[in-house]
Amino acid sequence: MQHFGALRWAETDVGSKTDSSYTPAPVSHNFIRPMQPISDFILQQTGARQAQPIETVQSLWSGYGKILRYQLLGCERQTVIVKHIYPPGVKRHPRGWATDQGHQRKLKSYQVESNWYEHWAQRCIEHCYVPHCLGIQKTEDHSAIILEDLNNSGFPRRASILSDAALRPCLSWLANFHACFLNEQPTGLWPVGTYWHLDTRPDELIAMADSPLKQAATKLDVLLSSARYKTIVHGDAKIANFCFSEDMTRVAAVDFQYVGGGCGMKDLAYFMGSCLSEHDCERLQNVCLDFYFNELKRSLHLQNKAVDFIELETEWRKLFPIAWADFYRFLQGWMPQHKKINNYSTRLTEQVLANL
Repeated sequence: MQHFGALRWAETDVGSKTDSSYTPAPVSHNFIRPMQPISDFILQQTGARQAQPIETVQSLWSGYGKILRYQLLGCERQTVIVKHIYPPGVKRHPRGWATDQGHQRKLKSYQVESNWYEHWAQRCIEHCYVPHCLGIQKTEDHSAIILEDLNNSGFPRRASILSDAALRPCLSWLANFHACFLNEQPTGLWPVGTYWHLDTRPDELIAMADSPLKQAATKLDVLLSSARYKTIVHGDAKIANFCFSEDMTRVAAVDFQYVGGGCGMKDLAYFMGSCLSEHDCERLQNVCLDFYFNELKRSLHLQNKAVDFIELETEWRKLFPIAWADFYRFLQGWMPQHKKINNYSTRLTEQVLANL
């Protein structure tokens, strides 16, 4: 088996590490009209005597809210993260896709994420760590999700380009996540996960120039959707949504707006494209696949899940280039100048089209 090459990695130190055991707590889901002040809701859910916003971690896509860090006093937790969703009065989009369909898709994505934390996240094992949800409150047009601060739970680093040491934990996270939810029905989530799914992106398909790829879009989608073996996919498994331990050997994942059913290769292909150069995608494709499937097999065994693994692996390996071509199809309509539209993606897609 080929070994991972020495890839560069860049990271930002955004916190300090403290020991943390993985014991998910039940979620409190309050439906309040009008919405309780977030600081009061945090106090109620954590037992703290004071909660103060200290940092905007980031704004949500297209101005749909903010992710904030709150400092706590009077309880064991030092900080919490709050994902505060409040859609803008005027729809806007950095790429010009401010359509009503896009607006409704975003609203549903936040409902899906709430459902994920309320009904599914507690089932994740330690090897696919996700932040504990401390509470959810919603009104008709606002919602807030209070989450464990991963910076203070042993995952303070972020990365954009990965070394061999940091690539493996992400692949392992995906394999363990997919093993955890293999053959599950995505109740309350997206029936088909990923934010670029064809049925939810008709505008981008219309925007594509006529081509064999555009003509094959439905067939690619059918091949992926008709897979015998399905799982729950993260749906936006880019490197920016992984948080790393100090030594880059452990990861946790965030941002579950597009979690739903599907073939695990969708997550794998998208992840690789998010953090590997064109050259490294070519060089490490089989290495990543081999490592992922070794981890998937090990995790299924540890979780006592009976499955014909040879059949599963055979099917999913054949679907890997199709998953890649499916995302390439989305990019061609959404942003045809995107840097991920490179020679590797073009060659892989052409191979897929030739074999249809």
